Amino acid sequence: MAMDSTALLDGYGRKLLDELQVNARLSLAELGRRIGLSPSATAERLKQMEEMGILHGYTVQIDREALGLEVMAFIRMSCGGQHYHRLLEYVQTLEEVRECHHLTGGDDFLLKVTTTNMADLEALIEALLPYGNPVTSLVLSSPVERRKYAVTGKLITVTKKQSRRR
Repeated sequence: MAMDSTALLDGYGRKLLDELQVNARLSLAELGRRIGLSPSATAERLKQMEEMGILHGYTVQIDREALGLEVMAFIRMSCGGQHYHRLLEYVQTLEEVRECHHLTGGDDFLLKVTTTNMADLEALIEALLPYGNPVTSLVLSSPVERRKYAVTGKLITVTKKQSRRR
């Protein structure tokens, strides 16, 4: 019988996701100890979460500046219908594009890009011109970067602030 993904997001599953967000390199024994399951039960839960698509992978965070990628920017793209699919294909080929998000509203796409210097950013912007109208914002700093997901499924910070105002 196939398992429903909501069954995997019980108390154990949510604790497991929380621990993995802190340190995805923990051993199965340590993960199990922290969430209250045996190593084999923890391994089975991980396998099921991967199969259901709840977990997409395990990544490492690399300091982009250590790689010489000094410039980070966001580029909002508006493009006509004739350029839409061509732009989608093109951004897939660009190493500078770290993320690409399809948007509602006035812009069609939001690109997160990194380059080694301003000249490379300028060249990237020029390369995007045939596909639409790029509007670029440079990142000065990132006070909040890669925050953990609230595994409860509820964003309690806003709820607490709203209840204090009443």
